[in-house]
Amino acid sequence: MTKAEKTKQYIIAQTATLFNKKGYAGTSLQDITTATGLTKGSIYGNFGGKDEVALAVFDYNISKVKGILRSEVAKHHTIKGKLMAYVDVYTHFPKFAFPDGGCPMLNTAVEADDTHPQLKQKARDAILRWKKSIETLIEKGMKNGEIVKPVDPEQMALTIMATIEGMIMIAGLTGKPQYRKTIMLSVSKMIEDLF
Repeated sequence: MTKAEKTKQYIIAQTATLFNKKGYAGTSLQDITTATGLTKGSIYGNFGGKDEVALAVFDYNISKVKGILRSEVAKHHTIKGKLMAYVDVYTHFPKFAFPDGGCPMLNTAVEADDTHPQLKQKARDAILRWKKSIETLIEKGMKNGEIVKPVDPEQMALTIMATIEGMIMIAGLTGKPQYRKTIMLSVSKMIEDLF
């Protein structure tokens, strides 16, 4: 890795929490220089501006989430186990190395919906990839006979995702982390009912 690549990675890693907590609009160039200890010239020497940093940070934060989910799902050999891995991860959210500040998809989607088309597109793409991964698991479960009840894979994937994202928002907004477990029991039941 070149020195420039290392510097870019450093900037991304140092500002990942900043953007995830304060959002795009709330993060200033001064915040970025303070978080990194670098000058504005150094930031602009590595990125075309705040937009480029924000987009790279979104990718970085999403890759952390995807890595956690991929790793936990891979530990299971049945479709039920793979789907229940989502329940385990989000029920025990604090034990995993999720980005500080909550779900980057949720945070970005809410903020960028009407203000930043590129970030909105990145959040949309991440949501659609997540939906597809859950849909694929459900389709495999139906094909191999593990899932015995007829179900619309897209509808089930969207319902699971919406419940998880709603849980993150409710637990964070109310400051009641115990709501994670309460709400994830509903996701667990949805999954159990498929088998």
